[in-house]
Amino acid sequence: MTWSVWQVTPVLTSIFFILGVFTLYVVSVDWLKSQIRLRFPVIKEHLIESWFGIIYILIFVYSLQLGIARQNISWLFMNFQLIAVIFCAYFLAIHVPFRAFWPIVIVFMWINSSFSYWESWIYSLAIISFYRSMNHVYRWSQKNNNVFLVYFTTGTFFGMVLWFLVKIKFSLSWYIFVQEISYFLIFQTLLYSYISMLNKNQRLKANLAHSAHSDALTQAKNYAAYADKIDDLFQNSNNNQLHLSMMMFDIDHFKRINDTYGHLAGDKVLQQVVDVVQTVIDENDSRIELYRTGGEEFNVLLPSYDLEETQKIVPQIFDALNHLGIDFNGQHIDFTVSVGVSEMSKKDDDPNDFYKRVDENLYHSKTNGRMQITAR
Repeated sequence: MTWSVWQVTPVLTSIFFILGVFTLYVVSVDWLKSQIRLRFPVIKEHLIESWFGIIYILIFVYSLQLGIARQNISWLFMNFQLIAVIFCAYFLAIHVPFRAFWPIVIVFMWINSSFSYWESWIYSLAIISFYRSMNHVYRWSQKNNNVFLVYFTTGTFFGMVLWFLVKIKFSLSWYIFVQEISYFLIFQTLLYSYISMLNKNQRLKANLAHSAHSDALTQAKNYAAYADKIDDLFQNSNNNQLHLSMMMFDIDHFKRINDTYGHLAGDKVLQQVVDVVQTVIDENDSRIELYRTGGEEFNVLLPSYDLEETQKIVPQIFDALNHLGIDFNGQHIDFTVSVGVSEMSKKDDDPNDFYKRVDENLYHSKTNGRMQITAR
């Protein structure tokens, strides 16, 4: 149809179709990750990509095959199937246990009524071997150069084997065999270039986002990152009746440290504070996040924590910092911190109401002797 109606070669429309399918995946999985990140921050992004990738690709493969099943052209979308294998096995690096392949294969063979063909069983074993081989190529690529050459050679070898089996089963001509192999080589090359370009753009965006949301001195997340996160957490906590607590602390008499020991010493104190607090957080709960929101002021967001539950971690951070001290240029610098803690209330109309209450608790600690925690 593409040639007879629009005078466009089928390979060109196939390229746009394949790239469109994978572009839709990228857009869909990004949206899905953003939604899950709000509700279930402990779920790893790669796990989301893996499950969604497998389901997404299987839906496309099965849907396309249903339209031509049990016909003498049921091989028509085979190149898409091979590209789907490469996408899941290499670009998404999804590891599928050997036993999990068989339900997928059995459903595909049932759609095509091909249980009685020996070529189909050999084809199934070859496609599983292809998938596992691309998994190995991905792992190898993480430590070596000349990645494209190994990727392309592996894909070409299995593509020729699998297309040869299809040629035998459907009695295809050598002309069709060579044509389809040529198309496959074009598709796998374009997919590699396209995904590499997307990954490069994502890395660039990630680096820019990290720079925009990170404090250059301490590498902690900055106020911009805090503002984005508190808006999301506040809305999500309100909508789903979830707890949310915040700890705010600052370094007592920090100006005196700068004036006495110099600004480099002050910078060292800030860096050490972030390192220690992040260590305590990592040992307790990865959902908790630290932000440097001012000069010597820091905020810690504790999603799903009520005020009582904050006692599991706030005193740990408090004790770790107040017994820290640092050595700088042969001098020992002791310092203390004051802390304010509160839980989000139903009376809070927006994140600023919540922030002000925590800030008031910190102010209470500062004006009542410092080096203490005010939690209410």
